Amino acid sequence: MGRMGRHVFVAGCVALWLLPLYLLVVNALTPVAEYEGKPGWTFQGFALVDNVRTAWDEAGIGDSFQASLLYAVVCGLVAVLVAAMAAFAVVVLPIPRPAFWFWLIYSGTLFPLQVFLAPLFGLYADANLYDTRLGLMLVYVAWAVPFAFFLIRNQMTTMPPELTEAALIDGASFIRVFWSVHVPLMRSGLGAAFLFQFTAVWNDLLLGLTLSRSGDVQPVMASLATLRATYASSGPPVILAGALVVSVPTLLLFLVFRGLFLRGMAASVR
Repeated sequence: MGRMGRHVFVAGCVALWLLPLYLLVVNALTPVAEYEGKPGWTFQGFALVDNVRTAWDEAGIGDSFQASLLYAVVCGLVAVLVAAMAAFAVVVLPIPRPAFWFWLIYSGTLFPLQVFLAPLFGLYADANLYDTRLGLMLVYVAWAVPFAFFLIRNQMTTMPPELTEAALIDGASFIRVFWSVHVPLMRSGLGAAFLFQFTAVWNDLLLGLTLSRSGDVQPVMASLATLRATYASSGPPVILAGALVVSVPTLLLFLVFRGLFLRGMAASVR
């Protein structure tokens, strides 16, 4: 494939990504009264504020948005901290059979999420965790740890063992080595892992639909999915305006911290 062919291929891929975004924006701006029942390709007006207000207040996206922000930030931070400690134990601590513990933790990413839905639903119903923020936070942390562990462990294996040995000779404990040596040196990897987990929790639909139903507990993607049935008579503009709003946090996060993300990924794949 020559240079021209590569340019055409890249342009085609860009168009495939931008066209849905263009349709999303155009139809989210369309007033509900002027929507013709099918996606429009031209701007019919500017009713984004009204559509967002309807989705945010009347449809309850605002409560779900705040709940998802709590889940994504808190669960992402906790999962990264737990994953970093687990990676430190597997790579640095003199534990027996470290490969076994690596595969045991990493196996959490190998099974389809659907396998756990029925047992989780029964367990949460029996433990009174169904439709609670604590229940969702627990499952999000457990779900996010294995992949974060994989990323952080990969970066930690590239760190010279002499750093740990020197710190231990100077009298530092393993806890001090973790917090004073490894955590500062792994800031980019920890940041990249957090960005991944924030996005994964924010975009979750399946767990949110299965384990919650209240508007102030249900994550925003699950709330957005139920918006279609509730506001079908209003047409897609309200739904698309809600989708536009809920896509902003992850987009801003990657735009602001893209340098940190790239450095972290580069450190994790060495």
